[in-house]
Amino acid sequence: MKKHLRIGQISYSNTLPVYLFFDQERFCDRIDFFQQVPAQLNREMAAGNIDVGPISSFSYGEHADDYFALPGLSVTADGKVRSIYLFSKRPIEELDGATVSLTNTSATSVNLLKIILQKFLGLQVSYKTEEPDLQTMMQHADACLLIGDDALLAYRNHKEYHVYDLAELWKNETGYPMTFAVWAVRKAAIEENAALLADVHAAFLASKTKSLEQFDRLIAGAIARYGGDAEGWDVYFRGLSYHFTEQDRKGLEHYFQCAYEMGLLPSPVKVTLWDGTAHSKTTITN
Repeated sequence: MKKHLRIGQISYSNTLPVYLFFDQERFCDRIDFFQQVPAQLNREMAAGNIDVGPISSFSYGEHADDYFALPGLSVTADGKVRSIYLFSKRPIEELDGATVSLTNTSATSVNLLKIILQKFLGLQVSYKTEEPDLQTMMQHADACLLIGDDALLAYRNHKEYHVYDLAELWKNETGYPMTFAVWAVRKAAIEENAALLADVHAAFLASKTKSLEQFDRLIAGAIARYGGDAEGWDVYFRGLSYHFTEQDRKGLEHYFQCAYEMGLLPSPVKVTLWDGTAHSKTTITN
């Protein structure tokens, strides 16, 4: 039987609070879940193969005319994010002329790094994109970018490099939080599924609230799925926000503006939120 909504789920720990207490059984006859890394989910959403999911912020910017953002859901860091790192053989200010290897698993962090290195620091570097493996990447590059659980693992196991948290660099330069992912829905999927989407959205919000209220269970869930220790996960999750506040929205639109000025996006982007109806037209403005 054909189901009504296809929902993507990023297979990274940073989205765990939104999914940990989500009751999939309740929706089992109405939705399909697909586990993917961010780059896969970005592509599948853009192709129309996924209806709802936590997509990279940059991908939202590329396809803003086709998407709404779901209110109250994001992966945001107001300072250190602790899972998006530049590993470098020398200090970041000495990377002019360097080769930087980029993970092939996300667009937001890749373009954030380009903004930081070129726009903020005035460095000229060469980039190459490859599978996220620190040791392989560093064999032929001066620095490399890793995100998500790949970055967490590399940070734990490799202390020989200069390490820079991209969200911290962004915050220091702009004063804004950095939103790495938003939960988006394709506009084409809403008209026939508005009621179901409202139920799913409410279930996401409820899972997020319960996870943040029952922090011990969130940490236990992270350890069970990804390993690590309670102290590390406590620091990690407390450094993230999932609420997509007005300040988060402003920071994201500033990121889009920087990307536009660098030619990474064809135009500035405003964030449009779904208002819960079948024909949403709600736009957040300054």
